[in-house]
Amino acid sequence: MKDLTLEADYEYCRNIIMENSKTFYKAFSKLPERKRNAIYSVYAYCRTSDDIIDEENDLDKLMEYREELRLFQEGKEKDSPIWRTLRDVFQNYEMSIEPFYDMLEGQYRDAHFKNIETESELDSYCYYVAGTVGLMVIPILSEKHHAELRETAVMLGKAMQITNILRDVGEDNRKGRIYLSKEKLDKHGYSEEELKSGIIDSRFIALWEDYAGEAENLYEAVKSKYHLFDSDSLRPVKLASEYYRAILDGVRKNKYDCFSKRAYVSDFRKLRMALKIAIGR
Repeated sequence: MKDLTLEADYEYCRNIIMENSKTFYKAFSKLPERKRNAIYSVYAYCRTSDDIIDEENDLDKLMEYREELRLFQEGKEKDSPIWRTLRDVFQNYEMSIEPFYDMLEGQYRDAHFKNIETESELDSYCYYVAGTVGLMVIPILSEKHHAELRETAVMLGKAMQITNILRDVGEDNRKGRIYLSKEKLDKHGYSEEELKSGIIDSRFIALWEDYAGEAENLYEAVKSKYHLFDSDSLRPVKLASEYYRAILDGVRKNKYDCFSKRAYVSDFRKLRMALKIAIGR
């Protein structure tokens, strides 16, 4: 007999991913029920921590959430849908608690954000806010080989985070944030002031493509490890990767205007990519 409370808890988590990330929902909703529920639970955990900072900017609440995670680690979790489903996930998969803590560290750093100076700083940022997610989900998507895929999981997280940064330059500008490193800006002779002014010229395009090329190389590197994913999980991983990669082409289609336009991948293009993956092309 199904645990109806747990079933309702997973539905709660599913609603969170449906409302906040159509891309991830489209990709991972095709997993077997046990795995997709686990992904929904992890996503709900991450989304809750995101919202504490992005929507509420409440550091006290973030520390409370971290304390709830500590209690969870000790087997004394709060009686709520996210923690109940995470307990089920940890009982069914070889999960590690460290990336869950690291994700919260990323949120703490975001709350104390300073414009990024070096590529090393950017790499660290990408790990804490995105690579951690890869480490959380890899035991679900590769039950036998997840230890071998740790670096791959972090690479995919970084590729997706760089893609987000390149898509959201204008939105981040309006929040007073610059994620493109000063080191890389200087390399291309493009200033923070010009970025804040939304100047699109050959220097900006070269800067943008420098980062895009890095993300695309990471997406390619992940492909070489596809054979280590569970057969029932590979298609969703491919879909998530291809959907995100296509965002880069969306920015190019907008003539690199990521200041006043938000690139997206149309449902029709997503369908075409899904069909190509389904037939093995």
